[in-house]
Amino acid sequence: MLKHFAGAVAVAGGFVVCAAYALEVDPALKDYKKQAGVEGSLKSVGSDTLNNLIALWAEGFKKEYPSVKIEVEGKGSGTAPPALIAGTAQFGPMSRPMKGGEIDEFEKKYGYKPASVRVAVDALAVFVNKDNPIKCLSLRQLDAMFSKTRRLGGKEEIKTWGQLGVTGEWAARPVSLYGRNSASGTYGYFKEAALGDGDFKDSVKEQPGSSAVVQSIASDKFAVGYSGVGYKTADVRIVPISARDGATCYEANAEAAYAGDYPITRFLYVYLNAKPGAKPDPLRTEFVKYMLSKPGQLGVIKDGYFPIPSAVAAQDLKAIGAE
Repeated sequence: MLKHFAGAVAVAGGFVVCAAYALEVDPALKDYKKQAGVEGSLKSVGSDTLNNLIALWAEGFKKEYPSVKIEVEGKGSGTAPPALIAGTAQFGPMSRPMKGGEIDEFEKKYGYKPASVRVAVDALAVFVNKDNPIKCLSLRQLDAMFSKTRRLGGKEEIKTWGQLGVTGEWAARPVSLYGRNSASGTYGYFKEAALGDGDFKDSVKEQPGSSAVVQSIASDKFAVGYSGVGYKTADVRIVPISARDGATCYEANAEAAYAGDYPITRFLYVYLNAKPGAKPDPLRTEFVKYMLSKPGQLGVIKDGYFPIPSAVAAQDLKAIGAE
């Protein structure tokens, strides 16, 4: 998946933007300009990871268009494709790419594939309690902790913190695992990128949302779990991750994410029904333009994620006829 991300970055013109490292939006991104004739209602159904960000965008967009009504529902990325196919939502935010079967179902009904817009970058974070002293985890160690199949080559199941080199009172303590449920795109992405598409242990305590994962870790001293980087609180700590045992550990920050060094970096997406060659209706067009504008990407920073560069925005706006 990291190679896929890095390849997409190269095609889009590169993520290595110094301004972005300082968590400023790309100065080449356009300001949003209010347009005439924008009215109606929108509904967004999908990713919990993106729920707060979609709500932020809706708030900003409604300042431009007070009469527009926007409903936001975040129950997991897996709920986005059915809502788009049924026409009960105009936008389907997802923290993973759509699966082939989901795309096929959409195409079967409409005769063309759904359009995707990359709206932010997330360094998928591995959280521990703020008092946990562990300094780094490799993908292989994560796999041995969370997976019963250990496809990344771990020789034994990791059950205690002592197996990870943590000493003192931690050494004999069982690792308490938290994660998302199967409707979540974060669940699917972590499964693919950190478990080699293996199977989660039955002992992983599945949570209904990203904030619930972080809250559980905050109240469980010996816990570890995964969630979008934007959900960090003062009561948890993000562990640096290495791609291989003994390799450099990278923080879940903008610099490592844009460079492709942080091994579980991903795009966050918004999908919509946009017929190729036909411009979406003004309301959907303007909401996408707002998401990919300077104020929209300032919202990305406010929500704790990393903004996209102008090259990505321009490419995706062009793809849906919303330049």
